[in-house]
This record gives sequence, C-alpha cells and structure tokens, in this order.
Amino acid sequence: MGSGIGYGMVILMVVLLLGMCWEVRGIKKECFLGGELGWALEIDVYRSACPEAEAIVFAGVQAAVARDSRMAASLLRLHFHDCFVNGCDGSVLLDDSPQLVGEKSAGPNANSLRGFDVVDAIKMELEAACPQTVSCADLLAIAARDAVALSGGPTWQVELGRMDSLTASRSTANKVIPGPTSNVKTLVDRFNAFGFSPRDLVALSGGHSIGKAKCSTFSSRLSGIASGENSGVVSGDLGFLVSLQELCGGGNSTAAAAAELDLVTPATFDNQYFVNLLDGRGLLASDQALVDGGHGEVLDAVRSYADDPIAFFDDFSAAMVKMGRIPPPAGAAGEVRRNCRVVN
Repeated sequence: MGSGIGYGMVILMVVLLLGMCWEVRGIKKECFLGGELGWALEIDVYRSACPEAEAIVFAGVQAAVARDSRMAASLLRLHFHDCFVNGCDGSVLLDDSPQLVGEKSAGPNANSLRGFDVVDAIKMELEAACPQTVSCADLLAIAARDAVALSGGPTWQVELGRMDSLTASRSTANKVIPGPTSNVKTLVDRFNAFGFSPRDLVALSGGHSIGKAKCSTFSSRLSGIASGENSGVVSGDLGFLVSLQELCGGGNSTAAAAAELDLVTPATFDNQYFVNLLDGRGLLASDQALVDGGHGEVLDAVRSYADDPIAFFDDFSAAMVKMGRIPPPAGAAGEVRRNCRVVN
C-alpha cells in the first residue's frame, strides 16, 4: 500500500513538472513546455506584469508599416513560419550559431523572410519597459494581428503566454512549410497535420491578400507560355500571366523583381485575393491550386469568401487564433529571451 502511494506521487510530480513554469515578477520565465497545449494561453496575460506590452507592439508595427506597407505581410508571414515549425515558440527568429543551425536559412525562409529588424526594435522597447517579461513568440503573435488590422483587415484577441524555444530546426522548416508550387493535396495534408480543416487552409491562404513574391517563387506559373499564346499547360488568365512574364524576363527571376500577391488592392487586406483566384489571377501556383486543384471543399470556400468578405474576416480571425495555439513538442524547454535572435 505504502509503495503504491509513493509511486503515484512520483507520477503526479512528473506530470506537474512538465507543465510547470517558474514565476518571476508575476510572469512565467523558465518552464518545460509540456502538457496538452504546452502552455496556458490567456487573453491579456501581461495586464499586471507589463500592461503596456500590446501598445508597445502596436506602435512598433504601426511605424514599420507606415515606412513600408509591405512590412505588414512580412510580419504576418513571420508568425506563420514560426508556428508551423515545432509550434509558436519564436524559433524562426534565432540566428545561426556554433551551437545551433537556425530556420532562417531553410528553403522556405532564406532570402525571403523579412522584418527581423522590426522585431528587434520592438523587443528593445519591451525590454526597456518590462525586462524579460514578454516572449518573442508572443511579440510575433501580437504583431501579426496588428499588421492585418493596420492593413484594413480584421482584428482579434490574441491569446498570450507562450515561451521562447532554446533551439530551432532547419530540417523541420524544410519539411513542413508548404512551398509556392504545392498542389492542393499537399496543402490540405500539411494543414490537416496541424488540425486545420480545408476551410481553415483557404482562410489562412487569404493572408496573401497583402505582400509581394519574387519572380523565382512563381516561375512555374509561367512555364508553357510562348510568344503570348497559351499552350494549354498554363492555368489562369493569359494576359495576367504574360504581364508576369514581361516583369520577370531578362533574368529578373533570380533578382529582386517581385509582383504583388493581389494585383488589384495590393496593400489592403480584403477578399479581393479570392476574386482574383476565380479569375485565374493567382500569383503563386499554390494560390491558383485552390481553385484548379479539384478539391470541392476548398473551391467552395474560395467562392464563399469571394462573395462574403465578412465570412472571410471571421474565419481568418478564428484560424489565426487556432494557429497561435500550435504547441511545441511536449517536454521542450523554454524561456523569455532578452534578445529574440539568441538564447539567454
């Protein structure tokens, strides 16, 4: 009897330890990211420890987007690429070091992700106001919401309380982040692995309402175009595709030339992206695949959002909250980084 009780207590202590964080100044500092979600996410978690946290992030994002409207899309993309690789843990922000190979050099990220300097500037402000309190992972989640809202899109309450990872995984980034040439089956499967429905996939793809893409990312859309004639291989609006070919001609596909993901309202977060897809004007092959890939549920969602911007905004907001809940691997250690580029 006594030994049985002792064994049970040991199991209980292990379970508690895996979900436990040490608190300093009322906020979690060091913890094991175990448990069902890996953390206890809450609304307004910094209300006592750092009441100005969200205002500081908003001001930083607002200033960055005022300087460069494209930065809104960049900050949204940072959060997405962070969450899809071992959960929303700030791992995408880590620089390479002798001890760590980061995710910035992964195929989907190299020479593509941007906004790290904006994150650095906001983190400096947060550290000045509330030292080692607001995690870089939470910073990314708040910044993504604010970037969308500042571009005319919806807003939502961001759940907070994430910790920053002590490591990163370039190999996982290469494996799980969908590429610009992904077909609809690959997209559905990749998102389903994180618990997203086909409708969630389409809603989150609506993030391509803002931002640009380099010629190299959509060159596959241009194969089959010869002398302005559609060979039958190309899917989409011929005039649109020819204009892209002209933009990317002369070797520009490997240079800095880039096209708007939404050619009609490029700096405004709206449902025009879905209208473009139905017109055959999706920039990336993975965009146009949502319409041309033969997946009925995906196509129905595209049509729904093209007709109803409110439905798109509602579903996008819900999907962003859902994405923000993607947990790190059970038992992974975490901290609140002082500098988002390096572990403490």
